[in-house]
Amino acid sequence: MMTFLTNFLILLLVLTCAHLHTPMYFFLGNLAFLDMSYSSVTAPRMLRHLATQHWSISFPECIAQMFFVIYFGTSEAFLLSSMSYDRYVAICRPLHYSQVMSWGTCTQMVSLVWSSAFFAPFMYIFFLRRLTFCGPNFIHNFFCDLPHLLQISCSDTSINVLVVIVVGSLLSVAAFVATFYPYVRIFRTVFKIRSSDGKRKAFSTCTSHLIVVFVYYASITFIYLVPNTSNLLTLNQVVTVIYALITPLLNPLIYSLRNKDLKVALRRTLHIDGTRRST
Repeated sequence: MMTFLTNFLILLLVLTCAHLHTPMYFFLGNLAFLDMSYSSVTAPRMLRHLATQHWSISFPECIAQMFFVIYFGTSEAFLLSSMSYDRYVAICRPLHYSQVMSWGTCTQMVSLVWSSAFFAPFMYIFFLRRLTFCGPNFIHNFFCDLPHLLQISCSDTSINVLVVIVVGSLLSVAAFVATFYPYVRIFRTVFKIRSSDGKRKAFSTCTSHLIVVFVYYASITFIYLVPNTSNLLTLNQVVTVIYALITPLLNPLIYSLRNKDLKVALRRTLHIDGTRRST
């Protein structure tokens, strides 16, 4: 509920407050909606399992959950890269910011993010149809994910693994480069600023985004690249819980606690300023 409410609050502020109708907050609103959607795919069924002690899930439901987990995870990677480009234009090309980051451009970028993310889960599920599952179909996780399904299959999964490596590598490398290359240009520009106050202001506009990016890529790297051995199984499950449940809650907190515009918008929405004046 905290994850849903905090992200919904940011989305509501972005939609209703006129001074937040800028490209940066447009992307932030999409990130809040994405975090709401991602946590809604995993958390409700986990809570149901804990409440009823009924741990089974049907195969179609498992496939559907896996699809949306991969889809929203891929969408977040592409959205973070779009936010990196926005920060690059704001710092490196400030005089052309309104022209480059027009509403038409932002809408096209977000539309590309949401549409292109379908490619990875579609390809994985398409090749997953050729596998058979003989049992015991037990997954060491609280939601269905592709690596766990491949582990419990009694078919030859070499083609599926190849598809995962090729598609995953292409998308992850593209998203990684698109996310971090703008910061190479940003750091070069910031280091050329002579005043320390100017450097601090430039970095302050990127700090929240960098923290979110670091948490995202650190979690993804550990979950999908670290071998899922028996010694690391518990730690892998803990990191998975953090990525699936805690990160969607941290993202709005990271942005709201370090953002003056969001704080002002929240005070106005809750009428805190008006209450102080009347008292």
